[in-house]
Amino acid sequence: MNQEKITNRWIPVIAAVVIQFCLGTAYIWSVFQTGIANKVFNGDNASAALTFSLLLGTLAFGSTFGGRLQDKKTPGPVVFWGGLVLGAGFILASFTSPSFPWLLWIAYGLLGGFGMGMIYSSLIATCQKWFPDKRGLITGIIVSALGFGGVIFTPIARALIKNAGELQTFMWLGIIFIVISVIGSLFIKNPPKGFIPKGFDMDSIAKKNGTNCFTSREMLKTPQFYLVAFTFLLACMAGLMMIGFTAPIAIAKGLSPEVAATGVMIIALFNSFGRVFWGGISDKMGRRTTLLTLLIMTAVLILLVNVVNGIMLLVLIALIGFSYGGFLGVFPVITADFWGMKNMGSNYGIILLGFGLGAIISSYIAGYFKNLANVTETIDGITKVVAVDLTKMQPAFIIASGAAVVGAILIALLKKPKHISE
Repeated sequence: MNQEKITNRWIPVIAAVVIQFCLGTAYIWSVFQTGIANKVFNGDNASAALTFSLLLGTLAFGSTFGGRLQDKKTPGPVVFWGGLVLGAGFILASFTSPSFPWLLWIAYGLLGGFGMGMIYSSLIATCQKWFPDKRGLITGIIVSALGFGGVIFTPIARALIKNAGELQTFMWLGIIFIVISVIGSLFIKNPPKGFIPKGFDMDSIAKKNGTNCFTSREMLKTPQFYLVAFTFLLACMAGLMMIGFTAPIAIAKGLSPEVAATGVMIIALFNSFGRVFWGGISDKMGRRTTLLTLLIMTAVLILLVNVVNGIMLLVLIALIGFSYGGFLGVFPVITADFWGMKNMGSNYGIILLGFGLGAIISSYIAGYFKNLANVTETIDGITKVVAVDLTKMQPAFIIASGAAVVGAILIALLKKPKHISE
């Protein structure tokens, strides 16, 4: 068996973290939400939010495609081409206009999401192979970079929007994505065959988690797949509702646009911390117990959105981001634990279909109730939103809380699948 210096295996992790910063722009959509709704969709928040939903939903399909490619071949070229698709989608989105708003759905939503997905699952699977001894922690670090990317790109996007507008900002972001993904892909490589980290007891881990690796076809035949994927759908709803609508909700609560933008950065920052923290905790506390804890937290927190105001709203937003980040840190690891590392890329890509469907459903629900909550005024034939009645958004938060409760029940019933060879 091949022994490798510990420092060497951090090289692909560092490259993955930098690339993931770019993917984190998915989580700053609320910075664009109001402007895009007004300038492209004639004030229709649900149609604007659909762009964000499509990106996250298509991310799952891109992850399945990219994961399968990197499982069979090598991850570097997958990241390279994924970066080109992602960047091209954002650049094409900059040519959207009110005359053809559907271009934003195709370019930002479908192309951007597909390219993002190709990169996302490939990076997670590759870095997990380098760190079989710290799978939860390293997955948390990789996916936390996605959340932290929101912190980095929020002020960048706001500055670009102020000077060039929302659509032109997509152009600049697309160029940045292409450059970083192409360079970073050169450092994304699988470990040598038979790689074992120094001091790692492979036998003890094999005894604990099992040695069987499921193909995607075999995974789909296990009832645990449907439980995990459906729970992922339910788990993401509260977090995604807040991520997509943090700024409008904060402004409706009386906070200034500047403070609301701070709220976007806060949820991105705690989203990032949550992925590292809960990923590491799951190594010690167990994946199922960790997910159960997170689902109960989410069910309680989301119900409080309509109750708190001022600084406490920002605290609540931070806690929701913290718990949501945990889901993104733990679900990739439970996928590897349940169905093995060999086909982790493609298997997790399929699990992400649950996340993608949850993204579409949650954004539609939030957008629908946001439209109901809008208080409009028509002057000289132009209709503008002058206020937001958040009490009319309360049903959306109740639905999200209920979804988390159902998810907690499913996780409590979850058991590790047995391979046919067992």
